[in-house]
Amino acid sequence: MINFKEMMAQAQQMQFKLQELQEKLADIEIEAESGGGLVKITMACSGQVRNITIDPSIQSGDKETLEDLIVAAINNANMAKDERVESETKAMMKRLGLPEDGQLPF
Repeated sequence: MINFKEMMAQAQQMQFKLQELQEKLADIEIEAESGGGLVKITMACSGQVRNITIDPSIQSGDKETLEDLIVAAINNANMAKDERVESETKAMMKRLGLPEDGQLPF
């Protein structure tokens, strides 16, 4: 028989842990680059871009290349952010004794 009171307590605990995780992710920063380090991006795991660094050796007249490098660096940062969020989420699920893949048994 399903104990609804226990299930609600677990759901409440999970909601609290998810809120904690969101706050933690806002503070975790990842770095990514493109062009062999010519453009570097710092991004919070919440998705906020915190910093863009452009190497001064990039020619100012090569606007299209610079734009491509910025887009590539942001895309690389997004991929790294997604991997970190997935890793942190799996760790939280494991600590809660839940399946890491998020598939609940009911």
